[in-house]
Amino acid sequence: MTTSTSEPVLTVTVSASERLAEGVLALTLVRPDGGELPEWEPGAHIDLLLTDDLVRQYSLCGDPADRASWRVAILREPTGRGGSAFVHDRLAAGEQIRVRGPRNHFRQEPAQRYLFVAGGIGITPILPMLEAAARANIPWSLLYGGRTTDSMAFAESLAARGSHVQIRPQDQYGLLDLKTFLGRPRPGTLVYSCGPEPLLQAMEDATADWPEGTLHTERFTAKEISEEERASEREFEVVLARSGHTLLVKPGCSILDVVEGVGVEATFSCREGTCGTCETLVVEGSPEHRDSVLTDDEREAGDAVLICVSRSLSPRLVLDL
Repeated sequence: MTTSTSEPVLTVTVSASERLAEGVLALTLVRPDGGELPEWEPGAHIDLLLTDDLVRQYSLCGDPADRASWRVAILREPTGRGGSAFVHDRLAAGEQIRVRGPRNHFRQEPAQRYLFVAGGIGITPILPMLEAAARANIPWSLLYGGRTTDSMAFAESLAARGSHVQIRPQDQYGLLDLKTFLGRPRPGTLVYSCGPEPLLQAMEDATADWPEGTLHTERFTAKEISEEERASEREFEVVLARSGHTLLVKPGCSILDVVEGVGVEATFSCREGTCGTCETLVVEGSPEHRDSVLTDDEREAGDAVLICVSRSLSPRLVLDL
């Protein structure tokens, strides 16, 4: 099982299924009884519980003001782990599916100006942010890249926004010119980026001399754990404050593994440190963060840890479980 039931699960119906671009399918989800769906903010994602042991996270890309429906857009990944293939092949209009969330680890913070950089299907969490900035009359610009124009979902509607948007398919323009788009750091500017790992690494390099906290990223795949990090793993003790267990976490084993081993329920999903589902409060100790979700400030605070991948710097870690 890759899911836990401690978070509420909702059943929804696929009311519409639409091909947006080469390999990209959009689903509109509604409640079977026609009722309102939970509120969400730009940057939020939901879990699709495709089967008991197949759970995937997808960004909401519709209008947060629309409480009657949710919209997600999903890229078919030929070399993926089966989630996108399931969606493309089996989720037609009329099908019902269980969902969990929304959850937001890519929240749009207030700013005087926004710069958005999206790669491929990474455009999905960015779309509601553009709308929010436009409604608030906050200046914004988008640089959107992809393999080809045909593979870039929402390209046509985004192009209609004129000078706010630069659409740069790689087969015509090459790699994104981040330096020119970003320009010099300006006070009050926040940068949001989502896409494949090479793009996010390039974004981190391009904004290395910008004020701390300027760049906000969301990853669809986990950052790699280096061989050096794996070789340095040491066993540590984890105490579950609410359930009273004291457990030993050995090298090569995750906190989540040992928590599951004693039958303590913990909400989780991706097991890769990318979705944030397993975020747990730290009561005492110093986490060794290995996730791709928490910000630098959140890591420095040390009051939360993603137990599916992270470890402990201190010999003892006390968690609110």
